[in-house]
Amino acid sequence: MGTVKIKKLRKAIDELDEKLVTTLNKRTELAIKIGEIKDRFKKSVYSPEREQEIYNKLKKLNKGPLNDKILAAVYREIMSGTIMLQRPMKVAYLGPEATFTHLASQKKFGAQVEYVSMQTITDVFNEVERGSSDFGVVPVENSIEGAISHTLDMFVDSDLKICSEISLSIEHNLLCNGKLRDIKKVYSKSQVFGQCRLWLESNLPGRHLMEISSTTKAAEICAREKNSAAIASSLAAQIYKVKLKVKSIEDSSHNVTRFLVIGKKEAGYTGRDKTSILFSIKDRVGALHEMLLVFKKAKINLTKIESRPSKKKAWDYYFFVDMQGHIKEPRLKKALNNLEKKCHFIKIVGSYPQSV
Repeated sequence: MGTVKIKKLRKAIDELDEKLVTTLNKRTELAIKIGEIKDRFKKSVYSPEREQEIYNKLKKLNKGPLNDKILAAVYREIMSGTIMLQRPMKVAYLGPEATFTHLASQKKFGAQVEYVSMQTITDVFNEVERGSSDFGVVPVENSIEGAISHTLDMFVDSDLKICSEISLSIEHNLLCNGKLRDIKKVYSKSQVFGQCRLWLESNLPGRHLMEISSTTKAAEICAREKNSAAIASSLAAQIYKVKLKVKSIEDSSHNVTRFLVIGKKEAGYTGRDKTSILFSIKDRVGALHEMLLVFKKAKINLTKIESRPSKKKAWDYYFFVDMQGHIKEPRLKKALNNLEKKCHFIKIVGSYPQSV
C-alpha cells in the first residue's frame, strides 16, 4: 500500500514539475523582452529595486512549508539565469576565488553570471570604472573588526555609486582530509585564527598555526599537504576537494560582514532604502555636532558614522555616514541640502535597498 501511495504522490509531483518548467520558461520569455527594451534605452539588465520588489512579493505570497530563505535562493538562480539570457553580465569581486567576498557575490547575483577575481579593492573599482565589469563587490565592515578603511577611502575620488548591499554571516570551517588527531599544522589568516581561538585551544591545542594571505590559499595548501588543516569557507572546500571536517568553529555566532555592490547607475526607490554620503567639515569647535543636528531635526536615523583622514591635509577628516531613507524622499533631500550649506564638501555615494 505504501509503495502505491508513493507512486501516486510522485506522479502528482511530476505533473507539477511539468507545469513549473512551462511557467518558468514563459516568465523567462517575458523577462527577455524587457531586456530587449532596456537594451534599446541603454539600461542595465540588473535592477536592485526590482530585485527587492520580487523578494518582498515572495515573502507575502509564501505560505510554506518552504521558508523565505529557500524560496529567495530558488528565485535568485532564476533571476541569475534570466539576466544572462538578456545580456551577459560580469561581476568583479575582491579575490581570490572562494573568499567570503566571492560567496557574498554569489548570494547576490547567483551562479549564472560571470565572476572576475581581483587582487585588491582598488582593482575592483578600476575594473568597474573602465567598464570591463558591470558591477563590483567589496567588503565595507565587519561586526567584530569594524570598517574596511580602504573601501571607504575609494569613494572619495571614485564616481561609482553604491547600488546595493549584502550582509553575510561569516562561518569558519575546519577543512582536512585526514583525522583530527593527525593534524600538525593549521593554515589560515591571522584574523581568522583570532576569531576561532577558543575552538582551536580546546580541540587542537599545541598545533602550529600557519598564517598566510587568504583562507583560499589555506585550503589549497591543505589539499596537497599531509597532516595539515585549513580554516576556510565551504566553497573553498568544494573547489579544492578538501573534506569539511567541522562546521562553524568561530567563537562568536554574530560575525557578520557587510559588502557593497558598486556600479555606475543609481538604484531606484523601494521604500526600505539606505543612503550613504561623504562630507568634510570646517575645523571649529562643535562643527560635527552642528552637522549631526541637521539629521536629528529631520528625524533621520543614522545607522553608521565613520571618520577617515583626508590624506590631503594634516588633521583634516571626512565622514562616511549611512542613514535610512532614499535621496528621492523630500525629507532626506531637504536635510542634505541643509547639510551642504554647512560643510566644505559633500558627496552622495548612493541610495540603495537595505539588505535583508
